[in-house]
Amino acid sequence: MLQIQGIHKSFGDQYLFHDAGCLIDAGEKVGIVGANGHGKSTLLRMILQELDPDQGAIAVSRGIRIGHLSQHLVFSKKTVLDEACTVLKEEDGFLPVFKAESMLMGLGFSEDQLHQPPQELSGGFQVRLNLAKALLEDPDLLLLDEPNNYLDIVSLRWLKDFLRKWRRTLLLVTHDREFMDAVTTHTLAVHRQKLRKFTGGTEKAWQQIYIEEEMHEKTRVNSERKIAHEMRFVERFRAKARRASQAQSRLKQINKRERLDKLNEISTLTFSFQYQHNPGKWALETRNLNFAYADGPTLIQELDLHIGAGDRIGVIGQNGKGKSTLLRLMAGELKPVEGEVRTHPSTMTNLFGQSAMKVLQQKRSIEEEVYDANNMLNRTQVRDICGAMMFGGDLALKKVEVLSGGEKSRTLLGRVLACPGNLLLLDEPTNHLDMASTDALIEAIRAYEGAAVMVTHVESVLRETCNRLVIFDDDKVRVFEGGYDDFLRRHGWSSEDAPPETTEPRKRRENRKDLKRERAQIIQERSKLLKPLKQTIESNEKLIMMLEEKVEKTEALMISSSEEGDGEAIAKHAQELNNLRSSIDKAFEKFEQASEEHDRYEAEFEERLSSFD
Repeated sequence: MLQIQGIHKSFGDQYLFHDAGCLIDAGEKVGIVGANGHGKSTLLRMILQELDPDQGAIAVSRGIRIGHLSQHLVFSKKTVLDEACTVLKEEDGFLPVFKAESMLMGLGFSEDQLHQPPQELSGGFQVRLNLAKALLEDPDLLLLDEPNNYLDIVSLRWLKDFLRKWRRTLLLVTHDREFMDAVTTHTLAVHRQKLRKFTGGTEKAWQQIYIEEEMHEKTRVNSERKIAHEMRFVERFRAKARRASQAQSRLKQINKRERLDKLNEISTLTFSFQYQHNPGKWALETRNLNFAYADGPTLIQELDLHIGAGDRIGVIGQNGKGKSTLLRLMAGELKPVEGEVRTHPSTMTNLFGQSAMKVLQQKRSIEEEVYDANNMLNRTQVRDICGAMMFGGDLALKKVEVLSGGEKSRTLLGRVLACPGNLLLLDEPTNHLDMASTDALIEAIRAYEGAAVMVTHVESVLRETCNRLVIFDDDKVRVFEGGYDDFLRRHGWSSEDAPPETTEPRKRRENRKDLKRERAQIIQERSKLLKPLKQTIESNEKLIMMLEEKVEKTEALMISSSEEGDGEAIAKHAQELNNLRSSIDKAFEKFEQASEEHDRYEAEFEERLSSFD
C-alpha cells in the first residue's frame, strides 16, 4: 500500500533521514516511535506531500484514499453536526447524521455543542471536529499525529476502542505508549536516520534495537581490539627483513577491513525534582471548596481534599470541567468563590502548566529563565538543568521567542526543576514529551519525596504514579481513595455504563461454553507453535554469549603468540577466530529469524484472542 524508498531529508545541518525506507501493507496499524525532533511528524508530512524528500521516493498504491488529522481549522457549515456530515454520503438508507452524532459524542461533544457554530468552539474542540471528519471519511490510509494532545481521558478511551476495531491501515504518532500498543499491530522506529519496522508493540521493537546495538558495539570493540593487536604485530615485525613482507601484507588486510562506527548517544530527558523538607504530615487541604468563573457554570462544588506529605494524586475527567482550575486554586493563582485552600506553613509549591507559561520572557535565553527561577544556583548547576532538558551547550542560549511549543514546555519544566519544593502541581506534563522522556518523568515523580498533584489523560501515567484520584465526572467532582484501576473496576466512567445484562440474548449466554472452549484451543495452539521458537531464541542467545567469550579467550592467546613470534600459533588462532565469528553470524541469523516469526505469530494470536474479550 505504501512504499518508502531511500529517502533523504535534512533541514539545514540537521539530518533526519538518510537512505531510509520501509513497506506498509494494507490493513497494518503502525505506531511510529522515536525521540522528539527525529522526524516522525516530518515523515507524515512527506506521505501527505506537504513536504518533499531531498532524495528518494514515497509511493502510495493507486486509488488509495488518505485521511489525516488536519490542523487547518476552516469550516463552511453553520453547525458542528452539519460540518461533520460534509464528508459522509447516505448509504443503504442509513442516515449519515446518526453516524456523525455517534462519532462526535464519542469524541466528547455535548448535545448542545452539536448545534453550535464550529467557529465558536475552543481550539481543542475544533481539532476534535477535524478528527471526527477524518474518521467519518473512512479512508484507506489514516494518518494521526498526536491525537492525544486534543482529547481528554474519556474521549481517548473511546478512540482507543474505535481504532482497535477499525480494519483499515493506520499510521499513528503518539507519546502514549499504552494507547499505541493497544491499537497497533506493528511498530515503525525512526532511529538513527533510518526506518525500522517490527511486528508487535513498542517494547519489543526497542528491545530488538537494543540487542542489535549491543551486538554492534561488542563487534566494534572486538574488531578494534583485533586491529590494535594486529597493528602491534605489524609494528613489531615490519622492520625485520624476514617478516617485513608478512607485516606489509597484514597491514594491507587491516586497511581493507570494514570498520564499524561508534554509535552516537541519543539524548533523552534525565532529571529529578529538588525536594525541600516538609516536617508536617500534610501539604495542602481544601475545605468546602466552590469555584465558578464569572457568568459561567459552577466547576467545583463542596470539594474537601486532604493532601498528605507524600501523596500522588491524579486529577482526571473531561476537558473544560475544572481540572486545570483546581491546580490554579491550589497554586494561589485563583481565589475560591466559597470555602478555602489551606497550605501547611512549610509547603512550597511548584506549578507546571499552561497558565504558568506567562512567566517566560520572550527576550530571555533558556539559561536565563532557569537562573531566574532560582538565583542561588551557580552557572554550572543552571547548565546541568538545561542539559537535562536537552538544551546542552549553546542550545541553552536560545531565546524564548524562537522556541517551539515543546521547547517552551521543557524550559518551564527546567524552571520547576530549579526550584526546591515539596508540592508539585503538574498540568498535562507529558503533552510535549516523547515516550522515553515520559518514562523519565514517571521515574522522577515516583522518586520525589514530596506530594504531587497531576492532571493527565495518559492512563499509564496514572497507573504507575497515583495512589488517589480527584474525579470530574457526571457534572460532579469527588475524591476517590485508590488507584486508577481500582476506580475503573469499582465505578468506571459514567459515559461507559454497560447495558443491563437482562437484554443479552439467550443464544449468546448458551454459546459461552463453546466460546470458552474455542478460546482454550487457540491458547493451546499458540503455546504449541511459540514454544519451540522461544527455545530457539533462548538457545541461540546463550550460544552467541558463549562464542563471544571464546572469541575473547582466543584473542588473548593470539596476543601471546604474537609477542612470542609464534607464526604457526598465530595462524591457528586466526582460523579459530574466523570460525567463531562465522558461528556467531549464523547463530544471530537464527536468533533474528526465530524472533521475527515468534513476534508475528504472537501478534496474530493476540488479535484472534482479542475477539473473545
